[in-house]
Amino acid sequence: MDVNEKTLRSRPRMRAAVIDSLTQQGFTLSEGKIVAPSMDSKESLRALHSEAVGHQREKSRPGLERHERVLLKSIANGTEIDPSKIRPRLAQVHPGTEEELLFRWARLHWSIPTSAGYGRRLRFVVRDEAHNNKLIGILGLSDPVFALGGRDDWIGWDSEGRRERLHQVMDAFVLGSVPPYNMLLAGKLVALLATSAEVQDAYAGRYCGRASLIASKRRHAPLALITTASALGRSSVYSRLRLQGRKAAISVGFTRGSGDFQFANGLYDALSAYAARNCTATAKHSNWGSGFRNRREVVKKALQHLGLNDALMYHGVQREIFVFPLATNTREALTKGDELAPYSESAEYISEFWKLRWMFPRAVRDDRYKSFDRDSWRLWT
Repeated sequence: MDVNEKTLRSRPRMRAAVIDSLTQQGFTLSEGKIVAPSMDSKESLRALHSEAVGHQREKSRPGLERHERVLLKSIANGTEIDPSKIRPRLAQVHPGTEEELLFRWARLHWSIPTSAGYGRRLRFVVRDEAHNNKLIGILGLSDPVFALGGRDDWIGWDSEGRRERLHQVMDAFVLGSVPPYNMLLAGKLVALLATSAEVQDAYAGRYCGRASLIASKRRHAPLALITTASALGRSSVYSRLRLQGRKAAISVGFTRGSGDFQFANGLYDALSAYAARNCTATAKHSNWGSGFRNRREVVKKALQHLGLNDALMYHGVQREIFVFPLATNTREALTKGDELAPYSESAEYISEFWKLRWMFPRAVRDDRYKSFDRDSWRLWT
């Protein structure tokens, strides 16, 4: 959604633009709140997110469209895949590489708008070494939100414990597989690889021993927990996900249905510009620089200045929350500071386990993966 300069300068016009945008997406406004349309299927949820997804793709187009022809070569046609020969390889993504372009392009295909990650960040791609390094999936980890009810209750955190040890948690801001591998249940593979020794080592190499920006404390504690939220309501990827007899992913409830995807169709940019003109940012630590703390503060302050209820930030679309413990004593380490006893399964071990447990049985009973044409994955013609 584009907002012109005249609208940005006019409080009534900007207010009307917000209301029009929400109603066009299918939301109903009632007593200062929004009510999402019926969401009785995954298709209806995808439709609700479609404007935000479309805006994210168009925003990324200038930097990625010219690379799409080459990037598309990393996607396999179904006829190219022999399940008996699949050999996954987990690789960390570094800035300025072709892997980074591929990661950025691949995440634009998700059904909901995905962030680029916040604060600390680790990104990975999973390639198929046996099939010309075709892309199997992507994994992105970043700083978690400070307060997350289901996670905090599962850990048993009080506010002090959370403040002291939140740095041992990361959130998967994007996690999943791409076709045709997703038809062979490779989403489960990528989810399990998030718990691998290689991911833990990558975290230790990047962040253990580094001083935090605000507290200026040198952190040595290893990664203890990964969290994520399902893309579309309840998750079939993470449910019943087990490794070595233990639950690899544990459901700890649902989000409250708040966020800003309803403003991510271009309206957020306008709200940000409006807030910069008319609102005062909350005071922050000098090391963070000037400006607003985060997107949530931008939206909240802009809505309040427009005379709109900041309850418009509650869209009502709940997502299932999962935690991935990385040690036998994750909760004790995060609540009492016990020394972590991490799991140590390698990416290679996890890949072989996935092939036997999920991939081979799926390939035998469902061969629809063979009909996938990578040209259908083009974002831009």
